Amino acid sequence: MSAWLDAFNSGDEARMKEFAARYKYPEPDGIVPFRAQTGGFELISVDHSERLAVRFVVKEKNSPNTAVGWLTVNDADPAVIDDFTLLAIPPGMTAAEMNIDLDAATRTRIVDAIATALNELYVYPELAKQMEQALREHLSHGDYDSIATGPEFAARLTEHLRAVSHDRHLGVQFVPKAPPDGQDEPSDEDKARFKQQLESMNCGFDKTERLDGNIGYIKFDMFGPVDICGPKATAALDSLGAVDALIFDLRHNGGGQPEMVAFVESYLFAKRTHLNDIYERKANKTTEFWTKSDVPGKKLVTQPVFVLTSANTFSAAEDFCYGLQNTKRATIVGEVTGGGAHPTMGKRLDDHFTIGVPFARSISPVTKTDWEGTGIQPDVKVAADQALETAKKLAVEKLEKIHKAPRRK
Repeated sequence: MSAWLDAFNSGDEARMKEFAARYKYPEPDGIVPFRAQTGGFELISVDHSERLAVRFVVKEKNSPNTAVGWLTVNDADPAVIDDFTLLAIPPGMTAAEMNIDLDAATRTRIVDAIATALNELYVYPELAKQMEQALREHLSHGDYDSIATGPEFAARLTEHLRAVSHDRHLGVQFVPKAPPDGQDEPSDEDKARFKQQLESMNCGFDKTERLDGNIGYIKFDMFGPVDICGPKATAALDSLGAVDALIFDLRHNGGGQPEMVAFVESYLFAKRTHLNDIYERKANKTTEFWTKSDVPGKKLVTQPVFVLTSANTFSAAEDFCYGLQNTKRATIVGEVTGGGAHPTMGKRLDDHFTIGVPFARSISPVTKTDWEGTGIQPDVKVAADQALETAKKLAVEKLEKIHKAPRRK
């Protein structure tokens, strides 16, 4: 835990990645943007400590928010992380109230509820059946009997579901505070808090600048809701002015809303363009995503576009890459992306557990398939930390060719 706090609070990306690699941190993809969001943590207390497990309370440096953390490691030498969960303490709750008792009846009930949710919603019915069988086998073999906390149970269930499906969008979550009876949707207070959080993060738009050679550069780490984050995207693009080329940095972008993907891409096309389709299994319907012709601000329809990727580029960020790559509107530079193409919905299992169920799949109008499990193959494959310099060189070379090309009379 001390090693995590030291690395995380340093704000040094290399140190955070070194920690993730050394201790096999289970969620390395979002550690850099998470650090930017929280500003680091102050340790408030350690409520429970033993050789392989610790429970603690921390406070965000950027806000008054507090969170409970559960950290468990294995008995190997050197030890590595089995599970590491941080959950915000809801208003009106204490850290002590974040724990629940896990008995045999509760474990069985949650497995039953997961099976029902998967068979009803999961995008591939045959895989849903296989995952149900796997969980029931683990349950009958007593593999969950020694688990003492809700977060650890959720993490183990997620591990077993993904071992069958290899679907990184699929996961079980522990919810410390049950919503009021009949209220599964976020309250007005929750929505206002979410909007405030997005705006305080500038909707993930981390950096916008004009590089040498009149090349625009935008780094953003999420695709938020268009109604909240659309104006942030417009402002970021407008701030570049009349650039000759454009680089989008999605190396830390973990995804978001497909509507926002289409909104940002609308600035790059002169004509209405078909980008992606999403097929929903239960509803048996397909939703088409096209660029919009009426986005506010100035478009950049002729400038060469480059998109930077890493293994952490995921979900909607991959949708962005796939659409631009297949329409030949951008050059993808960097690493193969994470490989998650399934939109996900939350399903309540009981008062303290929910599951994120991939209920649909993307279908490119060009390739007739998606990037699930394979990721986006970059046009220019380089290590993530070399992607920006590579893209800048490619942009300069492209602009030189454009300027040297003979003009038609």
